[in-house]
Amino acid sequence: MVCKSSRSQVTQILADLSAGDPQQAAKLLPLVYEELRELAQRRLANEPSGLTLQATALVHEAYLRLVGDNNLRWENRGHFFAAAAEAMRRILVERARKYRAQKHGGGRKRVSLDAVEPATKECDDLLALDEALGRLEAQDKTRSDVVKLRYFAGLTIDQTAESLGLSPATIDRYWTFAKAWLRQEISKTV
Repeated sequence: MVCKSSRSQVTQILADLSAGDPQQAAKLLPLVYEELRELAQRRLANEPSGLTLQATALVHEAYLRLVGDNNLRWENRGHFFAAAAEAMRRILVERARKYRAQKHGGGRKRVSLDAVEPATKECDDLLALDEALGRLEAQDKTRSDVVKLRYFAGLTIDQTAESLGLSPATIDRYWTFAKAWLRQEISKTV
């Protein structure tokens, strides 16, 4: 984990970035890179191998989205990592959609049947989860944020509580509820 002085340095750099100082982006990456990489590795551990990026590529793409958008403002370090988790989730969902489109004729080209790979259920599962998560977010953004941080970012209950400013007990209850709710929603679409 990051030491306290590094945490405050990250918070200050995020404040400067939010205030419109784009030069701070170069200072931010070395301070958060290892944490972002760990977050990406935890997330990618459950993905099908043909669908996902390498952890390094996922971190870089997510980071570019985060610092490349001049309209983003981060309240604190936890808010930044929540945004990073959301960026990684969106990248993976976009890749799954692209994969599904290609699987259903999006990149039409003639190939031998021996060369065709079977469709991955994991791709469809990720898209079903994303759709259900969108419905949960419309009803309860906080519980949706808990899922994003726990499932997509791989944060612990305590880390999620710190990021959202809630107690670990509340996060545990929200996580339990959200998992059951999402299971029920996904089962309706199967």
